Amino acid sequence: MTRTSGVLMHISSLPGPFGIGTFGQSAYDFVDFLKETKQTHWQILPLTTTSYGDSPYQSFSAFAGNTYFIDYTLLEEDGLLVKSDYESVNFGDDPEKVDYSLIYKVKRPILEKAVKRFIELGDFDDYYRFEEANKDWLIDFSEFMSIKESFNEEPWYNWDEASINREPETMKEYRETLSDQINYHKVTQYLFFKQYNQLKKYANDNHIQIVGDIPIYVSRDSVEMWATPQYFKMKNKVEPTHVAGTPPDSFSDDGQFWGNPIYDWEYMKENGYDWWIWRLKESFNLYDVVRIDHFRGFESFWEVPYGSKSSAAGQWTKGPGYDLFKHITDALGELNIIAEDLGFMTQEVIDMRDKTGYPGMKILQFGFNGFEDSIELPHNYIPNTAAYVGTHDNMTARGWYEDTTNQAMRDQLDSYLNRRPGEKISEALNRGIASSVSDFAIYTMQDLLDLDNSARMNEPSTIGHNWQWRMLDGAIDEPLKESLTKLTVEYFRAPQQYNPEQTEENTDEYVELEASDTKGEYHPAPELDDVETDI
Repeated sequence: MTRTSGVLMHISSLPGPFGIGTFGQSAYDFVDFLKETKQTHWQILPLTTTSYGDSPYQSFSAFAGNTYFIDYTLLEEDGLLVKSDYESVNFGDDPEKVDYSLIYKVKRPILEKAVKRFIELGDFDDYYRFEEANKDWLIDFSEFMSIKESFNEEPWYNWDEASINREPETMKEYRETLSDQINYHKVTQYLFFKQYNQLKKYANDNHIQIVGDIPIYVSRDSVEMWATPQYFKMKNKVEPTHVAGTPPDSFSDDGQFWGNPIYDWEYMKENGYDWWIWRLKESFNLYDVVRIDHFRGFESFWEVPYGSKSSAAGQWTKGPGYDLFKHITDALGELNIIAEDLGFMTQEVIDMRDKTGYPGMKILQFGFNGFEDSIELPHNYIPNTAAYVGTHDNMTARGWYEDTTNQAMRDQLDSYLNRRPGEKISEALNRGIASSVSDFAIYTMQDLLDLDNSARMNEPSTIGHNWQWRMLDGAIDEPLKESLTKLTVEYFRAPQQYNPEQTEENTDEYVELEASDTKGEYHPAPELDDVETDI
């Protein structure tokens, strides 16, 4: 039996001097915190670029990384920046919030300096290997972003017809006139993945697994829609026939109107689901475990006619079902996937999930209504699940308790969890998932810090105040470390070997797995010969 635990904390929420979390020292410190408190997993949100609403679930690419996470101190160590390039820049006045509009303006000039020096240094061997290994997405993405910038950031479907259609002569001209911009995007992607891979190696060397997150859909304003429209339901060159959302639910009376294009699953099946196999393969180059968002959408999905005013106008449509995952398993083998199986569940969705063998998710906040039993209460859990008090889409534990529960719910919660005198609600709820039979228990960093709803990461169906929360520097103190370690050891979730024959005198002794304390070094791919480049 393997019982583990971890912490959900996105890169953007890490503390640091650059207005948003990065792959710099605070990320390494967070790994050290996870190791010290005997965690196994660090769960993050999508690493992809952010676009509409600053959401990582609305990205310009399913593969490219968010260059906001590139750390300038590490670039300085590589000789690509000097301190004067960034030390006097204002990245924001509130250390607890990301100011996306500000960092959008101030970060590009700094990275342009780094790219200029990278080209001047002329040491391209590792870059060439990266370019070759990632050319299937890197070239299209770099061209897409460069052309988009030449159109003042307009969505691709507002460009002129020749650019929309990627006409050969037009693309040839862009590659000549926009070569500097194209190289900028290629090099910054190289820097992103170099820094991330160093961080991931450090985590893995210290026995911390990265749990990544991939959205089920891509954005309409994305390189995938522009370069490979055949994979989507389109009624003409620029308009989808349907877009994604969810039906009316507890989050919204009108449902959630996402607006993402819908896949042409029939076409994908005819091509052996090659795009999805590629996407999962690339994801497991980045992560140790992958959480697939909106898993139920593979069995059936809510599609809304394009142009509708509300998601309530949609309908359920059958998806590829288990057939997709059979193709993925046949191509890639057994994969460590967590199925985000929240929302409206049917027996067909449950059967599909169970057939894949992937663990589903349990949300303890959903379990308390004051009087009825619930599948979200721990006595109904099964081992093959990942237990959460809440996710990035939910209120914090404290905020939920203070803002939405009634007395009956509070009485039920206090009694069910045998809440101790003086025990914070976040502590009681975390104890609830830690003590459950779920193989995985994942705590949000906000709940470990007992923060209210001002620290909420995302409120579905709203735009303008999401994805902003950042942890203050120094927020992780010794009492927090001690309480999390105790919780982890007490419920046997520590990554160590427990001897059930221990005597009473040595019941606190565990044999810990050996871990390296050395920060990871970047290990490039094997040498490649005769790789062409336009740098």
